[in-house]
Amino acid sequence: MAIVFGGASAAFVPRVAYRLSVAAGVPPRAACVACGRRFAAGFPGWCRAGAVCPHAGRRVDHPVPGTVVVSAAAAGLLAVTSGPAARLPLLLVATVLGVLLAAVDRRCLRLPDPLVALFAVVAGAGLAVPARLPVALAAGAVVGAFYLFLALLPGRGLGLGDVKLGAVLGFVLGFGGWTAVAVGFAAAHAINGGIAAWLLITRRAGGERALPFGPALLAGALIGITAV
Repeated sequence: MAIVFGGASAAFVPRVAYRLSVAAGVPPRAACVACGRRFAAGFPGWCRAGAVCPHAGRRVDHPVPGTVVVSAAAAGLLAVTSGPAARLPLLLVATVLGVLLAAVDRRCLRLPDPLVALFAVVAGAGLAVPARLPVALAAGAVVGAFYLFLALLPGRGLGLGDVKLGAVLGFVLGFGGWTAVAVGFAAAHAINGGIAAWLLITRRAGGERALPFGPALLAGALIGITAV
């Protein structure tokens, strides 16, 4: 059931990601750039499965199959390793939110604060262990401070969204202990480095093109949560 939920929910991610993938301070997209039609007001304008504009007949966001597979796999992995069943619903919701964050970051190199905050609340509640709260707070502070230092360096490769998400993931992973934090962030940097190397080898990266770090951070956190 976890795999079904993860996959089915992810089918609705492309529309939401498309509307949220705008510059900082700009309201969500109100119309489809493919056909020019305005989205319906309220919930119906956000809740639509698929990435193809029904009027223009062409895709306007990342293909649904890839999003569904990633979300379903993450949900299934968490279902097997998450421990108490009562935590699983929150972790499944956090999975879909993580996929949404990654999709938005891939589109526009942004991690919207409201989404990061919602992810922090849901994931934190799903993994919270009261006795380990001091470690979680310390991990969040350490990672956040370190990433802020990196972001302030000349030629920085990190944005403030990455700093905030890193602090949140440090906090969340901290409930699993320092080993989970180390594994999660080591995996994130290994994944990001591997992607960067592949892009260079295939000559798909060049100039000042930036590589979104959010997807790698989230994937690394999943590894840290499930492997430790």
